Amino acid sequence: MSALLEVKRLTKHYPVVKGVFGRTTGQVHAVDDVSFSIGEGETLGLVGESGCGKSTTGRAILRLVDVTSGSVEWRGQRIDALGESEVRPFRRELQAVFQDPYSSLNPRMRAADIVAEPIRNFESAGKEEIAGRVATLFTKVGLRPDQMVKYPYEFSGGQRQRLGIARALAPHPRLIVCDEPVSALDVSVQAQVINLLRDLQQELGLSYLFVAHDLAVVEHISHRVAVMYLGKIVELADRRSLFAQPQHPYTEALLSAVPVPDPKAMRKRIILKGDVPSPIHPPSGCRFHTRCPYAFERCREEEPLMKELRPGHFAACHLRG
Repeated sequence: MSALLEVKRLTKHYPVVKGVFGRTTGQVHAVDDVSFSIGEGETLGLVGESGCGKSTTGRAILRLVDVTSGSVEWRGQRIDALGESEVRPFRRELQAVFQDPYSSLNPRMRAADIVAEPIRNFESAGKEEIAGRVATLFTKVGLRPDQMVKYPYEFSGGQRQRLGIARALAPHPRLIVCDEPVSALDVSVQAQVINLLRDLQQELGLSYLFVAHDLAVVEHISHRVAVMYLGKIVELADRRSLFAQPQHPYTEALLSAVPVPDPKAMRKRIILKGDVPSPIHPPSGCRFHTRCPYAFERCREEEPLMKELRPGHFAACHLRG
């Protein structure tokens, strides 16, 4: 599988500014040394607790925030250092679906104009052609063409997210960053939207970076899964391997909290002690050692490197050698 997207040692720090004179007193380590790739037609799930850097990673890929160091390569070409005019052609191929379907839509625009806007931005097309394409997109995402005249507030939450998906599809993208696209929706609607994304992927050959904290959702849609903790990826593997044999204690704890649909199945819940450390002052050594039930002295002093424990299964943990 050829890689569409290559993220290499991506780092994003935000300065902590205090005082009247705006003095920088520290750095928020939002993302630290993150590397992964996404292939043609592949979905990479990016999971972890709130504040671990998942969304920042997605925004850095989309060039919504500038990176501190590292690189983002799209089809072999580095795009993280390009100027605004130079990166514009790539924006057509890299689109996003955001968490809150209401705040991501312009409340003053009709649904048809919201979906048509990317087409007008990137193409020279006539009114009739645009109207026909928008109507086709509405049908493709499960909306009716007669709803094109409505405003966002006239749609339900699930319909608004479908509208956001139609907008993302409008410029014919190759990869869509889905930033918690179903977390604000009812469970029944979540399943509908996830199934829609899977159908669109099969039909159009799309690739997804699927950012989420719900592992049950990630298991349903992802081909591979990357687990983040406090700005770092601690485990990366194909879906089946990660869910069947997690190699990092943090992944084990996350999986233990996923509800099991079989009432007879027994699962030992792993309760992590303490709170997530501050990203301004991350712990030395392994960042998870302050909450890890298996931590020993080496974990406190030496940062573990990401190692391939079996083909395609990587983890950063001293317990694994």
